[in-house]
Amino acid sequence: MRAFMQRRMAAWIRRRQGVDVLPVTLQRRRLYILPTRAGVAFGVLLLLMLIAGLNYANSLALLVTFLLAGLALVAMHSCHRNLLGLTVAELSSADSFAGEHAELRLRLANSRAQLRPGIEIDGAGIAAVAGTAPANGEVVVSLRMAAPRRGLLPIGRLRIMSTWPFGLFRAWTWLHLAHSVTVYPRPAGQRPMPMAAGANRGTAPRESGDIDEWATLRAFRDGDSPRQVAWKAYARGAPLLVKEYTASGSAERLFDFATLAGLDTEQRLSQLARWIVNCASDGEGFGVRLPQQLIELDQGMVHRQRCLRALALFGSESARQ
Repeated sequence: MRAFMQRRMAAWIRRRQGVDVLPVTLQRRRLYILPTRAGVAFGVLLLLMLIAGLNYANSLALLVTFLLAGLALVAMHSCHRNLLGLTVAELSSADSFAGEHAELRLRLANSRAQLRPGIEIDGAGIAAVAGTAPANGEVVVSLRMAAPRRGLLPIGRLRIMSTWPFGLFRAWTWLHLAHSVTVYPRPAGQRPMPMAAGANRGTAPRESGDIDEWATLRAFRDGDSPRQVAWKAYARGAPLLVKEYTASGSAERLFDFATLAGLDTEQRLSQLARWIVNCASDGEGFGVRLPQQLIELDQGMVHRQRCLRALALFGSESARQ
């Protein structure tokens, strides 16, 4: 029965507010407030104190009762004002891999001259995170959302709430955002990387006899030659790093979905994701061929994200639009 009532209430709130488009300033009509369990217990205590004071005609007991009741009313208005006028300015997210947690970053702006402490944000599958909006300033709250499978992961609705100052009342509001996080396939698989499809400029490990220019340093991996290790940097306390050089003939590879025979769709996408991540880390050029889609050879982080996004949306309606 409780779950049914919660669903009905959530549907009514969504119809009343509609889909939110950021930035959103929290106005009175969209804020809700109720006593917490501590607030209910406090109210019962005040009622008992009132009855006892009236029964025994104890003026001091009545004075304390009305003083505490006035304090509770001030706490209720302070709790409501802690959210009133707060602006939800921006929501951004970092793409993630399946099996990890997607990170959401919610930016809150406070135009008031007083700080707003004890602001909590949570949602479905999102643990509550607390933050304080400084006076005439902004705060960015980082949220972690479980990403169990690849594809577009809708955020759904977020709850912004506060029990400040005494925890006697809870004020809250709901944000209904048409925002999704792109979840890439988890990099996995043991298939060897395909042979190079051609030659182009890029970065490659320095081989004996090369006279190419130094390009960058990367983390040491099993199989790297000790001659490529930046020993001077290691002697200064840095971790094991490997030198990479600009090579005029580094490899470019084309990863083809159709060549991964013997694997199901998700295993093929995971294997392609591993190849893409490895090639991008090495600075090599690569392309991806999927059924009804070809991503030309290129390199760089933008190209890496484009290829991984194609894998994430493979087989979905979004991929065909």
